[in-house]
Amino acid sequence: MEYRQLGKSGLAVSAVGLGGNTFGRYADESGTAAIIHRALDLGINFLDTADIYNRGVSEEFVGKAIKGRRGQAIVGTKAAGQMGEGPNNAGASRQHLIDGVHASLRRLDTDYIDVFQVHFPDPKTPAEETMRALDDLVSQGKIRYIGCSNYSAWQICEAQWVAQTHHLTPFVSVQPAYNLLNRGIERELIPFCKEYGIGIIPYSPLASGFLTGKYRQGQPAPEGTRGYNNQMFGRIMTDRNFEILGKLEDFAQQRGHGVGELAMAWLFAQPMVCTVIAGATKPEQVEENAKSVEWKLTPEEVQELDQVTR
Repeated sequence: MEYRQLGKSGLAVSAVGLGGNTFGRYADESGTAAIIHRALDLGINFLDTADIYNRGVSEEFVGKAIKGRRGQAIVGTKAAGQMGEGPNNAGASRQHLIDGVHASLRRLDTDYIDVFQVHFPDPKTPAEETMRALDDLVSQGKIRYIGCSNYSAWQICEAQWVAQTHHLTPFVSVQPAYNLLNRGIERELIPFCKEYGIGIIPYSPLASGFLTGKYRQGQPAPEGTRGYNNQMFGRIMTDRNFEILGKLEDFAQQRGHGVGELAMAWLFAQPMVCTVIAGATKPEQVEENAKSVEWKLTPEEVQELDQVTR
């Protein structure tokens, strides 16, 4: 397995990460344990989850799976999503983040979180309140590094300015949606992260499975897939995306690979990408994801793919 530094921090994370959004939804407790154990055996150390994933069940399953192997895992979790009906059960306020960290620690059955991320920006809470709360949690040893998810460039810039001005712990990473079909972060977020050393942790690397080639134009989504009976999936299954998919499949097949491997390999070739969050519902998928890091695209190949998907 290849390891990369998480932004400007000293923390080394596996280039291939494991996403926990499927745990408790598509994988039960024993299935989750099998997936995580296989990931750790392959050298995948970054395990990503969140409190809102199946209302805490994902964190619980992760905690049970890493029991006895805690030192091998870099656990990243998140808070800010809606976790209850009360007015303070969401957001990036001091109260919700502190409560969220304590709840995540209980569910994960651990005394520290390696990378704690603010899941969504909160326009109602001042950036200083958020960053001071996170800094306190770092000082208390409950979290070790902090990051954010779904933030725009200006929102991270504001947070980093607050941290620098008040000598608080800064973000080391951001987790955005990023793949061959969704390249919007290249306009502002990637240049910002490159300039200021913020690590990028892409999620949805396979565009919800579309970039595996399991969906075919003019055919209904296969039963058991994310697109099955999912009206929202229609925004991915467009004529343009199927045209791009066809070109990507040809590109990969000519080089003896699958299109899913290509999607991952392309992300590994992008600047500031530290670890790529890939979900799995069985250990065999973890093995496929781990293998993808072996394919090193040449600059010429990256340029060719840029023309196909720009």
